[in-house]
Amino acid sequence: MTEPPSSRDQFKRLTVLIATNCVDMIGFMIVVPLLPFYALDMAATPIMIGWIIASHAIAQLVAAPIWGRLSDRFGRRPVILISLTASACGFLVFGLANTVLLLFLSRIIQGMGGGTTGVAQAYVADTIPPAQRARALGWLSAATSAGVILGPALGSLAAHWGQAAPGFIAAGLSMVNVFFAWRWLPESRTAEERSASRREASPVWHTVWQVLRHPLRPVASLIWVYAVGMLAFAAMTSVVALYLEAEFGVTAKTIGYFFVYIGALSFIMRSVLLGPVVDRIGEYTAMSLGTVSLALGLMLYPLVPNLWMLIAIMPLVPIGTALLFPSTTSLMSQHSARGEVGAVMGTAQTYAGLSRVIAPLAATAAFQRLGHGTPFWLAAGLVVLVGLWTVRLRRPATADPAATPVAAQPTQAS
Repeated sequence: MTEPPSSRDQFKRLTVLIATNCVDMIGFMIVVPLLPFYALDMAATPIMIGWIIASHAIAQLVAAPIWGRLSDRFGRRPVILISLTASACGFLVFGLANTVLLLFLSRIIQGMGGGTTGVAQAYVADTIPPAQRARALGWLSAATSAGVILGPALGSLAAHWGQAAPGFIAAGLSMVNVFFAWRWLPESRTAEERSASRREASPVWHTVWQVLRHPLRPVASLIWVYAVGMLAFAAMTSVVALYLEAEFGVTAKTIGYFFVYIGALSFIMRSVLLGPVVDRIGEYTAMSLGTVSLALGLMLYPLVPNLWMLIAIMPLVPIGTALLFPSTTSLMSQHSARGEVGAVMGTAQTYAGLSRVIAPLAATAAFQRLGHGTPFWLAAGLVVLVGLWTVRLRRPATADPAATPVAAQPTQAS
């Protein structure tokens, strides 16, 4: 058997993965804020722009479980490299796009390539001990937050060099990222583990179906917590700019400051504070407290009377998501069989992708037809339900729950 990696090797691998994830998100966020403006210049209607944006999430939804299963069978490293290369191709098409059809194509390619969030999470599960996974997954998501902060600024600067420049720069960054990962990111699964997965793995969509068929089983319950929490969070982010403009007069020139503020809070929480908090209270309690903070933040958004009070309560949402999502993902990995981690993480991203498709459509409709505060209250209600669901979950009785196959897990909801 191959010797497990030392603590130093684990940290080195995690550092490379975090850097790769950050650069990938920078490239992604270079082009995303510019997409509506490019589409309008190509005579796209608002509805068409909505479908262009949604096409990315739909492609991710389809691709995520496939990438997860392939990473179990053939390794995390080749799947990550293929994903990064696909992202570069999508950005290149974006830079060359002169029709709405090409914009659609660029988003679909990026979505198919970007369906490997679960693979990156599985890589962490392969290399980091269970006690440290929530902290490591928090660092991974903090890298995403850093990319969200840096990408739009680079995109705005690149746009001064012409319409094609942002896409070409994002493609160039992605290709540098491919080389970086190829050179320094080792495979996290042994040949024996990959061979066992090829012999024993269930069909690609089996885990997706099991979540629907047996929602009370540990992994399925955690996936539902993750997906419903993502639905609420995505609903909020879909209308927050509209809400700030309608209620407080925030404009396109000032909205960026709010996103930088929220992104910076999320980065600090996930990179600095999450690890010590989870070490002290554990993943289950952190997950439950995350739902409380997130629900409270969503409830207060429509109730505060002025912008300064809104700024004061805004940290509740990034604090809640920082506690909820990495802790839930860490627990998923601990409950999953060793050869199923990639499939489970991919399944979680499929359900999260479905949430990201539904949320903007439902939230904007509620905003327009039921009132500006309605999406926040509906989202808060979903998070309250998630919080009640997390209370039903209890710690596994076995020392190594990861050894239990997904399909054979006993229900552990009290």
